[in-house]
Amino acid sequence: MDLTIVLAVILAALLHASWNLIVKMNLDRFLALFLIQTLMGVLGVGMLLAFAFPGPASWPYAFASGVLHTGYNLFLARSYKTGDLSQVYPIARGTAPLMTLAGTWALAGEAVTPLTAVGILVLVLGIWATALGKHKSIRLDGMTLFFALGTSVFVAVYTIVDGLGARASGSASGYAGLVFALDAVMLLATGVAMRGPGIIREVAPFWKNGLIGAAFSASAYWIVIWAMSVSPIAAVAALRETSILFVMLMSFFILKEQVTAGRVIGAILIVSGAVALRLA
Repeated sequence: MDLTIVLAVILAALLHASWNLIVKMNLDRFLALFLIQTLMGVLGVGMLLAFAFPGPASWPYAFASGVLHTGYNLFLARSYKTGDLSQVYPIARGTAPLMTLAGTWALAGEAVTPLTAVGILVLVLGIWATALGKHKSIRLDGMTLFFALGTSVFVAVYTIVDGLGARASGSASGYAGLVFALDAVMLLATGVAMRGPGIIREVAPFWKNGLIGAAFSASAYWIVIWAMSVSPIAAVAALRETSILFVMLMSFFILKEQVTAGRVIGAILIVSGAVALRLA
């Protein structure tokens, strides 16, 4: 993979980890995601005005992405409600690269080199090692684990959808803007349906943090959508999960969550997998 793309996706990973930290620290988890996603929609409209509008062939992908992202936000919010960031995050993201690899091979005929496959596998092993930490099993209640794994499924499917959509759009940046706008509309409708119109008043005082989270999240996924339009989707999907390294550091220094030797080993595996993807 080209070095410029590798560095850009790692930057996206840092931004992605940062907005997940904001979700963990502020508000009810669903309200935080609702606020961030709604503000991302505003940014998306701006992107549609600034870049070429995506071609009609990509519109069904963008609509499907909006539905999938709504499910993703609901499952992620429920996961964070009862689980620690340092365990929920790697579980939610850990199996997605393997599902993405299988999906792009089956649906898009996207082949990967042996070194790419090894890199993805090593990186995934590292993610799961960070989730297990010093324990021999994942220390989460059954429902939290269910929603964290469900989040992983949503991640894999919307990644494939958006990778194919970006390629069909003729304008990866315009496609990203359309996705952000549709995501916002769908989650806005979902939020009002679940909690009533008063949800807007609940989140309004936190708009500054929400705007920061929205800028980080939008920038992160914008980079990923662009990268998937020019590089193998599965490789990009795996490389962006290096965000777990940043989550682990943030969990330790900011949230004061424990970072064990097992998680350090996991971090080494993640870096090794990322290096393999760079060399592939």
